[in-house]
Amino acid sequence: MGRAVGLPDPVLVRGPQPYVRIRDLEEDLRARVDGEVRFDPGSRGAYSTDGSNYRQVPLGVVVPRTIDAAVEAVAVCREHQAPITSRGGGTSLAGQTCNTAVIIDWSKYCRRLVSVDERARTCVVEPGIVLDELNRQLAPTGLMFGPKPSTHAQCTIGGMIGNNSCGSTAQAYGKTAENVARLEILTYDGTRMWVGPTSEEEYERILAEGGRRADIYRQLREIAVEHAEQIRARFPDIPRRVSGYNLDRLLPGGAFDLAGALVGSEGTLVTVLRAELNLVPVPAAEVLLLLGYHDILTAARAVLRIAAHHPHQLEGVDDKLISYERRRHMHPEALGQLPEGGGWLMVSFTGGSKEEARRRAEALMDELHGSDHEPQMAFFDDERTEHELWEMREAGLGATARVPEMRVTWEGWEDSAVPPERLADYLRDLRRLFSEFGYDEAALYGHFGQGCVHTRIPFDLVTADGIAAFHAFLRRAADLVVSCGGSLSGEHGDGQSRGELLPVMFGADIIAAFGQVKAVFDPDNRMNPGKIVAPYGVTENLRLGADWTPAEPEVTFGYPDDQGSFQWAVMRCVGVGQCRSHTGGVMCPSYRATGEEEHSTRGRARLLFEMLNGHTDATITDGWHSRAVHDALDLCLACKGCKSDCPMNVDMATYKAEFLSHHYAHRPRPAAHYSMGWLPLWARLAAAAPGAVNALTHAPGLAGLVKRLGGIEPGRTLPAFARARFSDAYRRRGSRGSGERGRVLLWPDTFTDNLSPRIAVAAVKVLEAAGYRVLIPPRTLCCGLTWISTGQLGIARRVLRRTLRTLAPVLRQGIPIVGLEPSCTAVFRDDATALLPHDRDVTRLAEQSTTLAELLTRTEGWQPPRIDREAVCQPHCHQHAVLGHQADQDLLTRAGVRLRTVGGCCGLAGDFGFTAGHMEVSLACAEHELLPAIREADPDTLIMADGFSCRTQIADTSSRRAVHLAEVLAAHLPAGRS
Repeated sequence: MGRAVGLPDPVLVRGPQPYVRIRDLEEDLRARVDGEVRFDPGSRGAYSTDGSNYRQVPLGVVVPRTIDAAVEAVAVCREHQAPITSRGGGTSLAGQTCNTAVIIDWSKYCRRLVSVDERARTCVVEPGIVLDELNRQLAPTGLMFGPKPSTHAQCTIGGMIGNNSCGSTAQAYGKTAENVARLEILTYDGTRMWVGPTSEEEYERILAEGGRRADIYRQLREIAVEHAEQIRARFPDIPRRVSGYNLDRLLPGGAFDLAGALVGSEGTLVTVLRAELNLVPVPAAEVLLLLGYHDILTAARAVLRIAAHHPHQLEGVDDKLISYERRRHMHPEALGQLPEGGGWLMVSFTGGSKEEARRRAEALMDELHGSDHEPQMAFFDDERTEHELWEMREAGLGATARVPEMRVTWEGWEDSAVPPERLADYLRDLRRLFSEFGYDEAALYGHFGQGCVHTRIPFDLVTADGIAAFHAFLRRAADLVVSCGGSLSGEHGDGQSRGELLPVMFGADIIAAFGQVKAVFDPDNRMNPGKIVAPYGVTENLRLGADWTPAEPEVTFGYPDDQGSFQWAVMRCVGVGQCRSHTGGVMCPSYRATGEEEHSTRGRARLLFEMLNGHTDATITDGWHSRAVHDALDLCLACKGCKSDCPMNVDMATYKAEFLSHHYAHRPRPAAHYSMGWLPLWARLAAAAPGAVNALTHAPGLAGLVKRLGGIEPGRTLPAFARARFSDAYRRRGSRGSGERGRVLLWPDTFTDNLSPRIAVAAVKVLEAAGYRVLIPPRTLCCGLTWISTGQLGIARRVLRRTLRTLAPVLRQGIPIVGLEPSCTAVFRDDATALLPHDRDVTRLAEQSTTLAELLTRTEGWQPPRIDREAVCQPHCHQHAVLGHQADQDLLTRAGVRLRTVGGCCGLAGDFGFTAGHMEVSLACAEHELLPAIREADPDTLIMADGFSCRTQIADTSSRRAVHLAEVLAAHLPAGRS
């Protein structure tokens, strides 16, 4: 069929972008756009990559406050001929959300649920709204948006539209394209309109009106007609065809659905301003069936039989993924629920009730009994266990990225898809290809019910030979998936990872059609250039690459899990973006407070990566002295939430301390580093005359001066020193207790000893009542926490060595060290071993340090006193990340406490909330979960917090007083036991 007259020439060659006067562009954006305009090195570095292998430093970043502000930003860019790239959560794995362009970040402000039509089951949203937040706001209606990628806690709807995202629930609800009713779009030339399915009558009306909209509709129809035969032939009829543009939505005889055609176009055609979404009812009940097979190929062969039962989700995981999660100690409880096997299917069923969902699962189980390759089966219908098991599956990317004693794996062939009936053959041949290239470590998992396969592969992306092998593998893999009737991408889009490979799948005619469509919307190639159409090659713009030469600086911490390398530690971040979630866990309180990429764990890791200066165009060129890195780390609360909540266990608190130690080496430090960083010394001196010190620090006028000189937030009330330290009083009292259960050393940390000695007194009562003889150190010691958190690591080491010398006799007798302040106990369990990695007494200290709850729960025969109370508990962040809070919960439950555990961070976080300039973020963190929970609590509800910071924040921001676990237990001991 010949080309239709009047069609635009396809954009087939990527030409150079026009010269842009960056300073003029920035000035105009600042003058005209209601939003945050950032062209500084830190912002550009933070947005230089996403979750992919690729890196492109943007021209600048615009964070519009409104949709109209974003429209104006596009207008300014158009006047300067500047390219633009839209970005939501930035979790894309194919490189489509990084570019040498103006990045428009929708996620901070443009995240509103505009309207809901419950009768029509639709809603209108702005592109920056996060999927989980949307569904939370929709919850009262009983409706939800159906597709659910594993990044549902941080991915935005705009990003899902850009990628045509799917997730596990696409088994029931289809891809994003099937769930979008209409889109409000903006073309680069300024045309703004709503698009969606178009009847023939509406199409004729649009053409009759004339203008740019009519030209777009007419040309798109002509392209679809011209290439209809090839579209029908080359577009695989499978559930997960995500690659390319959705030209099949424009075919003659169909609904001419322009919205559906634009979904998955990755910002290369238009800017999406709003979206009208189709909604589905929230399932009333769900159950989960785990099926264990001999291997993953046998599991794949069972998929069609299981899919015939119309499950809600049908996922597969292989033995390598499970072994990697076990090696990394991820989700141990969930892994313990797996039935025997070497490959597993996870099958969920929904229903109007648990009984209905259970019957559907039982029907499948009945059919599988006695069948060929009958699987081992495990059935679950309690929400907690199901949630843990789905978390295990969703952690696949993180679990396979950095496995101990294994090569690092990368995306690149992340989500290919084939017809489900060809899945087993495809997996078999893909494994053979892995073996041929020496990539045998690659695990296989994914959305097996729709033939979509996830994997991360140990590519060598830093040598010329390794990159050549990477390229050769991708070519072979593309041939393989196409030979199976599949798609290069089944979920994450093409971007740069697969753009070069699209001709293998679609052929020259369809590639020409993609170019024509691009020319209709964006003839000058300003919309996310180099992605999908006229793409960069798969080996261009690599984040690493053969010419990557990062610095490897000498550091203070040992980084034992990262080959002793700070650079290797920084590269733990793979961009999954879980630190941008708004609920669950602790990570990342500063992002939750600010909504800023550079104040997320990921953003900070990106800036530290840039600081190591491995590229000729590195945005951070002044190394440890970088102000941009300093400013990004300044709002890090050092909560360590990322150490546990990040699937890669990024430990930003440690990286911050390391950075500060170098940043201020041989330079004056902020006043807060001397006032709060040296608190143990000042507390020791204050013990000589605490009343005088308290009068000085709390007197009108003088208190303000003290705060100003100490770099302390003026709005904070300074804690008062106790009239007598616990340790002094206890040494006068002497050790008592029967000692029938042995001896323990109670650690009198600086905060408990000098500021809250009542807690240590209560702990002694409880321990003696439990049969222990309580010792304390013979002199004042310190764990070094305040020096660590302010990056004074040389002093911290000296302090720790002094502590170890004093405690050595106790440690070598195996006597437990009971910590009452979680942050100090966490130093013993974690930071100390990183600062002194080859000291055997440090190892003993880490192994013997215990919380009060841990000691009591493993004390045989001991029973807690009866406490029949409601309680709201704020675990300290370090308790959450390093120590764990389960022992506390178990103990309190045994005591009869009806416990509500609060998530998130209190916001004070040691010196952070006391430091001048941090008050706003500190309070925003507290308002996220802690303060609402306290306000909702009845007056007689216990408010519990073991951390001094948490108790202080509660006292400063509410009318309630929080108590330590030791106080609660001591207050309820029976008469005669205390």
